[in-house]
Amino acid sequence: MKIIDNVYLVPGVTANCYLLAGPDGLTIIDTGLPYSQKTILRYMAGKGWSARDIKRILITHADLDHYGCLAALQKESGARTYASRVEAEAIAKGKSSRPIDRRRNNTLQRLLIAFFSRIMKATPFPVDEILTEGQVLPALGGLQVVETPGHSPDHISFFAPSAQILFCGDSMRSDDQGLHTSRSRNDWDPDCAAASIRKQAGLGAQIVCPGHGPVVREAGGKFPIW
Repeated sequence: MKIIDNVYLVPGVTANCYLLAGPDGLTIIDTGLPYSQKTILRYMAGKGWSARDIKRILITHADLDHYGCLAALQKESGARTYASRVEAEAIAKGKSSRPIDRRRNNTLQRLLIAFFSRIMKATPFPVDEILTEGQVLPALGGLQVVETPGHSPDHISFFAPSAQILFCGDSMRSDDQGLHTSRSRNDWDPDCAAASIRKQAGLGAQIVCPGHGPVVREAGGKFPIW
């Protein structure tokens, strides 16, 4: 699905996977669950791109549904991979960056977590480059790294000022009513999460692309801050 020129949401991937096209090739933000590479590459092929057009893979945080097929997609593409330090350390172990406390979930959620943990595992993968606040990547005229901890210890988001578009990972979620706090039972630090939302609200983004839920347009004033 086209969001704006050169920015696409790959359908059928959990969590949301975004494709950014540029003169030097493609940048991907988050990769979805294990085996999602097949869906991503099929979508790319429909637009005339091959795996080798992928130059960068950016990961917002080390949850299975955001980096599950990173290793497989990198093997297909040879792309350079990026994440923040704590999240990269977890990815290198094939784990999450914080413990998932199943006691905080209801019975059905605990059963689902147990089921998926048995059948789906991320392949441990050494990330190429560690990202920090303020770095600028060569996509969309300059894609800024924004540190947005809270949902996970070292969660990062990406903001392109020239396009006024923000890729916020799981620092926020969305539905047909707009943007909301993550409100995940597995949030690492709710206070940090709230501060990260306030920080992102000040960036001036008019389009917000979350890790889960629809893209939010005319986003100014729609951030869930308090």
